[in-house]
Amino acid sequence: MKLDYARAGVDVKKVKGIHSSIEKLISQTHTKNIVPVFGHYAGLVNFGNKILAMHTDGVGSKVLVAQFLKKYDTVGIDCVAMNVNDLICVGATPIALVDYIALRKEDEYLVNELMRGLVKGAQEANVAIIGGETAILPDIIKEGLDYSGLPTNGFDLAATCIGVVNKDKIITGKEIKINDVVIGLESSGLHSNGYTLARKVLSLNKWGDELLIPTRIYVKPVLEVLKKVNVHGLAHITGGAFSKLDRLGKIAKKGFLLDNVPEPSRIFNEIQTEADVDDKEMYSVFNMGVGFCVIAGKRDANKVIEICRKHNCKASIIGRITSEERVEILKDGVSLIL
Repeated sequence: MKLDYARAGVDVKKVKGIHSSIEKLISQTHTKNIVPVFGHYAGLVNFGNKILAMHTDGVGSKVLVAQFLKKYDTVGIDCVAMNVNDLICVGATPIALVDYIALRKEDEYLVNELMRGLVKGAQEANVAIIGGETAILPDIIKEGLDYSGLPTNGFDLAATCIGVVNKDKIITGKEIKINDVVIGLESSGLHSNGYTLARKVLSLNKWGDELLIPTRIYVKPVLEVLKKVNVHGLAHITGGAFSKLDRLGKIAKKGFLLDNVPEPSRIFNEIQTEADVDDKEMYSVFNMGVGFCVIAGKRDANKVIEICRKHNCKASIIGRITSEERVEILKDGVSLIL
């Protein structure tokens, strides 16, 4: 039987419906200081002659892989990455982060290991951890299981990050033009999305170490790109995968044709085979080797690629902007409309 993301437990269409309901409710709290860009990668607040950007995110069920392997010093990197990679999508420079660790029971070793990852990620992103919260929730957080079937202390991990951007440097996607190119930055693996499905179809004994590879942090290459290139749009390819580009498309009233996506690495192929799902499902759930996208004019593409290479991040042109308001992937001659 096919095991798509919805059957595994996450129905993206229903989640989008929930987001619409949230937008209607929270808009009632907005004042003139709020920049109206709901549904983008970060919330924006006017702050003098600057704009503050805010984002909150967690690691998701990747924490269960960490529990299985009893290796806790990398998921903190994921937590930082999931926040800072979203902040830079509006052109903001991340500056500070607070973390939230929820535990089933007190565990100094576990907390210290999680903090090691958070600190490493923060140093890579040049962001300061200025505080946080540790909650003991035995009635909410469940035990996990390690590779030998023994119980482990359950936990969850999330953070909130703030960044700053000049008012005239905000990037929302409104500057995107037809025939702009989409430059894809290589991912380090699954990052922190799709694990509800991946964990159900992959053997953690075989794939656990690869599943635990931290999410790549794109702050340094992207901020340098922003200084040297006229960037029209930025997208972090996370939950919902390439359908995330639709956030920019709705603002720009443009579409995306991705006709040169790279061949995915072996782990993506293994998930697709074991789950028995089609390409459309894979490109709607997983980053498939592309963790971040930069949209710019064709003449600037080589400069973007060179800057990324300098930061040990492989990049290539994977598509272009069209007049049709949709996200389309051409894979082996087949059109996939996300």
